Amino acid sequence: MRGRSLEIATAILDGFDRHYGLFRNAAWLAKQCFESGNFNRIRQLQRERIDFYGLRVQEALDRLQHEFQAGALSDTVWQRIKRDYVGLLDGHRQPELAETFFNSVVCRILHRNYFNNDFIFLRPAVATEYLDSDPPCYRVYYPSIELAQAGAEVNHSGKVSGRLTALVRDALVDFGLACPWEDVERDVERVIAAARLHWRETRRLPFNPHPDCQIHVLRSLFFRNKGAYVIGRLVNDGDIFPFALPILQNRRGQIFIDTALFDSDQIELLFSFARAYFIVDMEVPSAWVQFLRTLIPNKPKSELYTMLGLQKQGKTLFYRDYLHHLRHSTDAFVKAPGIEGLVMAVFTLPSFPYVFKVIKDKRGKDTSAEHIRNRYQLVKTHDRVGRMADTWEYSDVPFPRDRVSPELMAQLRAVAPSALDEREDVLVVRHLYIERRMEPLNLYLQKAKASGAEGQLDHAVREYGNAIKDLVSANIFPGDMLYKNFGVTRQGRVVFYDYDEILYLTDCHFRRLPEPQTPEQEMAAEPWYAVGPNDVFPEEFGRFLLGDRGLRSRFMSEHADLLDVTYWQGKQARIRSGVLEDVFPYPESARFPRAPASACVIVANNSNP
Repeated sequence: MRGRSLEIATAILDGFDRHYGLFRNAAWLAKQCFESGNFNRIRQLQRERIDFYGLRVQEALDRLQHEFQAGALSDTVWQRIKRDYVGLLDGHRQPELAETFFNSVVCRILHRNYFNNDFIFLRPAVATEYLDSDPPCYRVYYPSIELAQAGAEVNHSGKVSGRLTALVRDALVDFGLACPWEDVERDVERVIAAARLHWRETRRLPFNPHPDCQIHVLRSLFFRNKGAYVIGRLVNDGDIFPFALPILQNRRGQIFIDTALFDSDQIELLFSFARAYFIVDMEVPSAWVQFLRTLIPNKPKSELYTMLGLQKQGKTLFYRDYLHHLRHSTDAFVKAPGIEGLVMAVFTLPSFPYVFKVIKDKRGKDTSAEHIRNRYQLVKTHDRVGRMADTWEYSDVPFPRDRVSPELMAQLRAVAPSALDEREDVLVVRHLYIERRMEPLNLYLQKAKASGAEGQLDHAVREYGNAIKDLVSANIFPGDMLYKNFGVTRQGRVVFYDYDEILYLTDCHFRRLPEPQTPEQEMAAEPWYAVGPNDVFPEEFGRFLLGDRGLRSRFMSEHADLLDVTYWQGKQARIRSGVLEDVFPYPESARFPRAPASACVIVANNSNP
């Protein structure tokens, strides 16, 4: 039996290795697509890769059932299989991912609770803190004294000279992109000048670099949509100075640096939960996550793994964080603040920055649960352009009964009884979504208005309109655009999070309101004209969005075009003609100057981070 358990463990690990091989191959294909300007294929790869994990788990299940009749094995055998599996992970480069893959396979076979540590890895068995690839995950460059001289070492043309220029150029060229640079020397000068300016403004300029001063650049580019991002850090006497350099491609197929980001908050926006996952080649993903944590320390590992395309590992880490938080907190789960939704019951733990969303049995809309799940899956696979919140989907999640408030328990029993499994000590929710908690936009506007915070009102209305326009650029019509369906993030960005009515923009029929022909038609409380299922009348938006005069004047000064049917029809025409518009996670003002004839076709994010 010892040999049989080892064979089964090896078969499971073979399934994972196949999965991760295909995962890395997607990054290689993304690099080729970027070089050839095939950006639609990059988006397709992003969508396809999300399904990789489930397909490989199913393949492993089929093999185990066919070759080993795995469903008939005893508990003792499964415990041996787990021990043998741990032995196989000695020297493995992705042990934490392989453990999660093991969990997925075993839980599908045994149908046991996820948190039974006798059969699965509730806690990691292999440490990854000091695991790295050979060569390491990042390249190292030594600027030495050249960094201190960067502010003064300028020739008569105003250009930075010296070995620092060559060092930065090497860091860019070392990625080996098979397409020409538009003007690499110009880009190097801009990056150095932007770094010098930022460090002076923040009073963190390392004028006196230590002998160990180093620049670390992660070996693979981060691909997403039309962008390829260089991610790195400067380390000087223990201080860390992060940076990110977005590389774009112009209409002639030449590449250029679009901007230089040096602030942790700016870099954190690249990895926002409201954006599509990166495609990046990582032999040792734990080393990459450790590196990124030094740049954006407030970002949980669970979210970093997810944004690197390893969403199943992100779910595993999130669940561990959730259990840890439960053990170290005492507050109760309560109804989430804001107006109750028609299709979802939403609750939260005040001390934990997430919300839990359950599909109601008794919904205020004629919408099936299957349709709602399909909408959430659409958002998962679509480009979220920084304006739609990502979610983790879970089954059979236990909540301590004594931590569920009576009001919440009564609500869940009333609106979602089929989702509940009430046991003596725990309330198990059979299916739910978890996402980052945000302040509902309607509450944010009420609070800003009550306090007379005119600047906050201006910002919120501007962000609200920009959020809708960014979604439109990604071929998404949000459907229900009431303020209650949007949230405000910690960085002040407005993000959409109610998905049951979203449609592809190209599936909508944008119409003008017909002119009434009779007094009865003009005074009718209900539409007197025929309305199709996907008909949209932009002129009506103002009736239910802009009742407040103050908000209306702000909205009309910034986003009056959203009430014009020609705006929406024009966006549809561009998408149907094949124009791939994009929204990049930094403001227009941060971009380096561009010659109009050489600029690539993008839509820049014109809101502040």
